[in-house]
Order: sequence, then structure tokens, then C-alpha cells
Amino acid sequence: MNVTIFLGSGSDFDVIKDGLAILKEFGVPFDLEVTSAHRSPERTLKLVREAEEKGTEVFIAVAGKAAHLAGVVAAHTVRPVIGVPVESASLAGMDALLSTVQMPKGIPVATVALGKAGGANAALLAVQILALNDAGLRKKLAAHRKKMAEEVEASSRKVQDKA
Repeated sequence: MNVTIFLGSGSDFDVIKDGLAILKEFGVPFDLEVTSAHRSPERTLKLVREAEEKGTEVFIAVAGKAAHLAGVVAAHTVRPVIGVPVESASLAGMDALLSTVQMPKGIPVATVALGKAGGANAALLAVQILALNDAGLRKKLAAHRKKMAEEVEASSRKVQDKA
């Protein structure tokens, strides 16, 4: 059980930072690499093949602007690929979102929210995929959801007390 995460550039690290914490919380091992669909295509292909040999079950690709990284990874594996579009100053991330979500029929990429929320959700989605074959992870996910619900209820009580 392993997740491999590719960042299109080192500046994308902040987007996945919360996701890394989530993977650690659930005890899911991961590898993290910087590689570019455009600037280092041979490296990207090599890393995909190496990750598969090491047992990667899910890929996460974090990229902005012309965010083709997830699509390139998906073109070279049959394992699930989750794309995290990164917000940019020029088009507020719309370019990355469209590049990630508009995959041709037959080469799917699961696309999550832009930016940091997407980084966290990509990690949770990877955990959910891995939990299909891991009862321990399913229990941890159920506990995680219960804890979130309890936090909402506690927040509601605090707001009511202020009224």
C-alpha cells in the first residue's frame, strides 16, 4: 500500500502539505517527487514506472497553469490518478482546473478542488481508495468522519452560547 505524489514544481509543496499530514495520520506510506509533464517528461515516465514497481496503488499529481501532469501520469498507468489543480495569479487556477478535468474518454483523472483544499481531499480520496481492500483504514476513516461531525456539533454549541 503506497501513494506516490508528483509536484509539477517545488512551489506546489504548500498545496499538498495538509495532504501529507493526512496520509501520515492514516499511516499510509507515500513518496514525493518534483517532476514536470513539460520540462522533464522522460523523468516523469521513469518515476511512474519505478513507482509501479515499488507497489504504488494511487498517484496524486499536483500542478498549475497548463496542468498536464495528472494526464501524463494517467496515460502511463492503469492505477488511479488524482489531479490537484493549483491556483495561479494569471487565471486564478481556471487554466489548471480545465487542464486537469478535461481528460479524453478512456484516460480518467479524478479531479479535486483547487489548491490546499484539493491537496487535503486528494489524500483523503487516496485513503478511501486504499480502504477498499483494508478494513483497518476503513475503521480509521469512519472515526475521522465521526470526529469531524463532533467538531461541527461543538462549534454549533459555541455559536449558540454566544447568541
